[in-house]
Amino acid sequence: MRPKGMLTRQRKMILDIVRGSNDHPSAADVIDRLKARGVSFAYGTIYNSLRYLSEHGYIREIRVGDGVTRYDGRMEDHHHVRCRICNRIEEVHVAVPRGWIQAVEAETGFAIDGGMILLEGVCPTCRAQAREPDAALCGVDEPSGTAGDLDRGDD
Repeated sequence: MRPKGMLTRQRKMILDIVRGSNDHPSAADVIDRLKARGVSFAYGTIYNSLRYLSEHGYIREIRVGDGVTRYDGRMEDHHHVRCRICNRIEEVHVAVPRGWIQAVEAETGFAIDGGMILLEGVCPTCRAQAREPDAALCGVDEPSGTAGDLDRGDD
């Protein structure tokens, strides 16, 4: 989607924060970053601006398992990985094999023309914390060497 629509001063500032962030900020993060710049907008202005920017193709919404909507300033197709412990989100720069896309099209009948894949796991920081004496506080068991229900195609 090509961006279109009017950008007020507030929308431009919010867009700048989202596009300048690598951590996929939530609305609360945007509010905090505006405050750090000495700027204060009404909460409604921020939420409405994020919705407007998303609906008009300037940013994209990312809805993940933590129930918080996050925002991404990169509009080209790319993928993400989320830590199921701390909810950290990172971008993945690995191309999806065309054969996998074709298999999805064959199974569903859809003509795939874009999208985002979200993989979940445990980030290096949370994995390291799980190996410390207070591992139970992190909520992660020691890695068992299995891939869980994710078929990695190693068979």
